[in-house]
Amino acid sequence: MTLALNSLTDGAWQERAAAHHSRVNRYAKPYLARRSSNQKHPVEDFLFTYYTQKPGQLARWHPGPGVVLTGAAATERLNWKFYRTADDGELTASGALGEGPAVVLDLEKFVLQRKDAIDFARIILGRTAARPAQFGCFGLHEWAMVYRQDANAVRHEYLQLRLGSEGTDTVVEENRIRCSHFDAYRFYTPQASGLNELAPTRENQREMEQPGCLHANMDLYKWAYKLSPALPSELVMDCFELSWRVRAMDMQASPYDLAEWGYPPIRIETSAGKADYVAYQRGFAAEAAVLRERLRVAVDALPTP
Repeated sequence: MTLALNSLTDGAWQERAAAHHSRVNRYAKPYLARRSSNQKHPVEDFLFTYYTQKPGQLARWHPGPGVVLTGAAATERLNWKFYRTADDGELTASGALGEGPAVVLDLEKFVLQRKDAIDFARIILGRTAARPAQFGCFGLHEWAMVYRQDANAVRHEYLQLRLGSEGTDTVVEENRIRCSHFDAYRFYTPQASGLNELAPTRENQREMEQPGCLHANMDLYKWAYKLSPALPSELVMDCFELSWRVRAMDMQASPYDLAEWGYPPIRIETSAGKADYVAYQRGFAAEAAVLRERLRVAVDALPTP
């Protein structure tokens, strides 16, 4: 596949970079302020603490493959991983010849070094999309993480359980637990693990992920940033913002009392709460399907090393 080339002048790409930086700062600046004062937020810290992408990395704007950046400021990217000076053929093909210093993503180097990540993303995105969505979990994974928890190993020691310990345990015991996502299941308490009807593992993750799962849809952000800078940063942030909203809803349906944090509960222990949960879940699944397809198309467009 021959990659089409286009160019962005200094002013055009710096405008996009500034817009991206502002978009990231909306989320990153409050987190960094809390971190500097040793404060925690159970919802809004999550994407920066659970995932490995750091705020500074997220704030770096990347145009993706096939874009030649011109202007003196572009040369700073020669110190960034996977960028190089554009050659004369690329300058001519992109229309940037004669516009001064120019850099481009070193896509050949990227696909050689990130082959495993690319292959895994292609598999997980495609197989997840191909499965029917399941909407019967009701967010009970968060409840299973604190089921009969040891008083000396409280998961979030600064949060209160909305129904108390006994009430929380009762909800787990009276409901069907059917989590398909390993990275939620692995945090279950030992007493809850055997209650799950499925047995997700890292090894069978490719066969278990399904598009109704909140955590599978949050992880679109993970697959996106793992393929950066070979994806446009705008797509990475679209995934980030969906993940942010999913996390908020996930914690609203959790056993924790987050009302004082500005997150009213979704009471999944009631029929009405379960219906609300499924409605949100279906909406997020529809949004995630669009992003998953955008990611899949972007991954499939990457050359084979």
